[in-house]
Amino acid sequence: MDSVALAITDGMLHFELTIAYEVFGADLTHLVDPWYDVTLCGPGPIRVGRFLLEPDAGLDQLPYADTVIVPGWADVDQAPPAELVDAVRAAHEAGARVASLCTGAFVLAAAGLLDGRRATTHWAHTDVLAARHPHVEVDPDVLYVDNGSVLTSAGKAASMDLCLHLVRLDHGPAIANTVARRLVVPPHRAGGQAQFVTAPVPVRDDHPLAELLPWAIERLDRALTVEDLARRANMSSRHLGRHFRAVTGTTPLQWLHNQRIRRAQELLEATGDSVDAIAEAVGMGTATTLRRHFNRTIGVPPDAYRRTFRSARPSTG
Repeated sequence: MDSVALAITDGMLHFELTIAYEVFGADLTHLVDPWYDVTLCGPGPIRVGRFLLEPDAGLDQLPYADTVIVPGWADVDQAPPAELVDAVRAAHEAGARVASLCTGAFVLAAAGLLDGRRATTHWAHTDVLAARHPHVEVDPDVLYVDNGSVLTSAGKAASMDLCLHLVRLDHGPAIANTVARRLVVPPHRAGGQAQFVTAPVPVRDDHPLAELLPWAIERLDRALTVEDLARRANMSSRHLGRHFRAVTGTTPLQWLHNQRIRRAQELLEATGDSVDAIAEAVGMGTATTLRRHFNRTIGVPPDAYRRTFRSARPSTG
């Protein structure tokens, strides 16, 4: 997997493009010799944001690469160019490993490479991807998905995770960790780890759950039940469940569970409180229970999450 082609056209996102080039295009022959041979492939001079790029070769050279990387596509409401879609499809048919970064998944989906496969993209666009390409199993809750010859990543920082994952596959974890240290980024975040996004709370004053959800969030340290929520909302448990499904897409108990996990994330990031104290603060009782549910939901243990995401603020104790 020595040759890497970056498929570029007008409308690409420069952040994801530069991430890929920084990982694969830098001279790291002191680590592995030969390192990757990177080629920028495009139809001509490319406008990427404020930058003008001159490709090394045309899109017709994609099938000759071992790995093809498609950076983020800026406007997901606009269909990607047919020549790009055709070239990416031809590269995959020729045996290339094809990876998309962020919204580059829309290009892979248009090429038919994601049909019948699990895939992801930036969480803000997963619904659009799923609606436009119903044969794709869109997973909004992961950093990246590795299907072997086809890989997709979530947004921005997850693009770096996928690039390092490719290096890990090709050259082993020691080399990937060295590259990560050089870039001052976490050396490994598993693809199954959740995208760190928050769930919206309804803000309309006339919504049946507008007062209930903030009320429940303020009481996450308590053993709330569906009956407690229904009683507070002055409705039956069944009626409450219908409202939760419509607003949050999940059940009241699952919503409570998600809020407890998100509160635990906040405390791990912003405080030096022990895992035991955080478990009590979010209504999970013991550190063992918190670790089990946190690892299952987020994909990493609380301690690992804290090492990666904790802010520089002092402990609140």
